[in-house]
Amino acid sequence: MASKWRVGRLGDFMEASLGKMLDAKKNKGSPHPYLGNSNVRWGQFELSNLAQMRFEDHEEDRYSLRAGDLVVCEGGEPGRCAIWGGEVPGMKIQKALHRIRAKNGLTNEYLYYWLTHAERSGVLEPHFTGTTIKHLTGRALAAVEVPVPPVSVQNAIVGALKPLDERIDNLRKTNETLEDIAQALFKSWFVDFDPVRAKVEGREPEGIDATTAALFTSEFEDSELGPIPNGWRVEDLGQVVGCVGGATPSTKDEAFWSDGVHHWATPKDLSGLQAPVLTTTDRLITAAGLARISSGLLPTGTLLMSSRAPIGYLAIAAIPTAINQGFIAMPPGGLLPPTYLLFWARSNMELIMQKANGSTFMEISKTAFRTIKVCVPSAEVVSTFSAIAGPLLRRIELNEFHKASLAEARDTLLPRLISGKLHLPEAQALVDEAVA
Repeated sequence: MASKWRVGRLGDFMEASLGKMLDAKKNKGSPHPYLGNSNVRWGQFELSNLAQMRFEDHEEDRYSLRAGDLVVCEGGEPGRCAIWGGEVPGMKIQKALHRIRAKNGLTNEYLYYWLTHAERSGVLEPHFTGTTIKHLTGRALAAVEVPVPPVSVQNAIVGALKPLDERIDNLRKTNETLEDIAQALFKSWFVDFDPVRAKVEGREPEGIDATTAALFTSEFEDSELGPIPNGWRVEDLGQVVGCVGGATPSTKDEAFWSDGVHHWATPKDLSGLQAPVLTTTDRLITAAGLARISSGLLPTGTLLMSSRAPIGYLAIAAIPTAINQGFIAMPPGGLLPPTYLLFWARSNMELIMQKANGSTFMEISKTAFRTIKVCVPSAEVVSTFSAIAGPLLRRIELNEFHKASLAEARDTLLPRLISGKLHLPEAQALVDEAVA
């Protein structure tokens, strides 16, 4: 058990290298993609916005990543980490990151899970330096004491937890694919007008059946938004969509918050979402608190858009929720349903941002938002789009709830396994049940 596991300084069980300081003026060496702090998530990497930096030949070994390396954030959220899988050849690391290769009977995968537990339980906090901005320096990281069970036990702990993470990751990738399908359909029908354009050119619309194709006109007409399909119209958004805001009851009054039962969302709840679906909120509010919010409890299916700090987080509520003043919410029931509006808002975010103003921070008011011009397709086309995209989003929603239950199971098992308080056969039974 844990009491018999050896404990030692992490520096004795790893080879570590801090990444290279960013130097935009450097013109020697070859350009390579590199990871910065913002590219590292818990257990995964964000690789869609990689920058490049020049590295000289003698810097290759010091700053390169190879599959299996553990990458740990020095700042931002010190200790946040993920294991590199070799997704991008020639990847390097920037100064905000530590590259770790475990040794002397410690494995990187076990260390990843231990660091995850250590960060969540506050074990790493005493090792941080800085006041306003926290850092986990190389020296501090080396001084962290870590329990080192036998490699066989480390592998068993990883073997119990990793299937949960793999299942979560598979669901994430599935949701990305489903979302891309819906987004591509929206772009084809409502941005590029592909079915109409095909008819104008004397071609059969691609990818849709004859019944759906018949819903699209074969002509364009001029409008204040440019050419749009004949019979569609341009309206102020507020004429076809309901737009409401929220509020924050006094946080000093416990009657509004203590033992709350209703979800209450802020833009922060949307900031870390991996899919455009809100399944939970950090805070709950009481009935008395809810009574202080004029928009009340918004129904499931409501589209939430953050209207400040920053503008543009988007999610469809999978739960009834109240909101604070940082949102413009669009409940179901308008001529344009939230499913349609989600993809419309994404496609028109630059236009939405142009309507914002502010001195301290940019904000778009409900009044300004309602005046945005929107092309309103025929009701039949909108209904058909919803009939296709709606089930895709509902599947995403179910997958997000499943991900949450798997993450809860993992987070429950993690501290018990790391502490040695849970026997591995018991853990495996719980994992098997969770992924079934």
